[in-house]
Amino acid sequence: MFETIQGEGVYTGVPAVFVRLQGCPVGCPWCDTKHTWELNENMIDSVDAVINKAAESERYFGISELGLLALFEQQRYQAKHVVLTGGEPCMYDLTELTELLHEHGYTTQIETSGAFEVRCAKDTWVTVSPKINMKGGFDILTSALERANEIKHPIAMQKHIDELDALLSRLDAVPDIICLQPISQQPRATELAIKTCIERNWRLSLQTHKYVGIA
Repeated sequence: MFETIQGEGVYTGVPAVFVRLQGCPVGCPWCDTKHTWELNENMIDSVDAVINKAAESERYFGISELGLLALFEQQRYQAKHVVLTGGEPCMYDLTELTELLHEHGYTTQIETSGAFEVRCAKDTWVTVSPKINMKGGFDILTSALERANEIKHPIAMQKHIDELDALLSRLDAVPDIICLQPISQQPRATELAIKTCIERNWRLSLQTHKYVGIA
């Protein structure tokens, strides 16, 4: 858990508290948070140890919804936008947490692969970043795509755009906001994303936090 600036998608540039939930069976080969994949009780640590760690690690803490809200206040976070990410946050029912945060003046956002049902408050902004044909073997749920406020699709080559088109063809109504995000800032992927966004009037999403060197 940490306070930073959202670097991707529609909320790029917005101060945010990131809460990374532990556990993800999807298995994306380019994942930059592989330390969040495994649920291992031996890796559970104290709140202070996890929040104050100097580098990424597999250690995490457990806390209730009310406890998390109190922890925001204890840490004196200024940001009022909370990003629930992972791992794969939609492994969990996030309804109680997101509703609680809204009641206390926060906005919420979930970043999900689309492999699990999205359970959250109706006003939560849902970013579906569909992970297709990954090692974990999960299908992308149509219900997750229909719940999406934005689809933020990582691409490296044309086949990734073709895969997205196949997903969108399932829907009666396509989300208003579709972002293409070049994987690992690769030059050819970036060029393809720009070209496609112009052709289709989609949006380009860059991992701006990596360019400016923040978490």
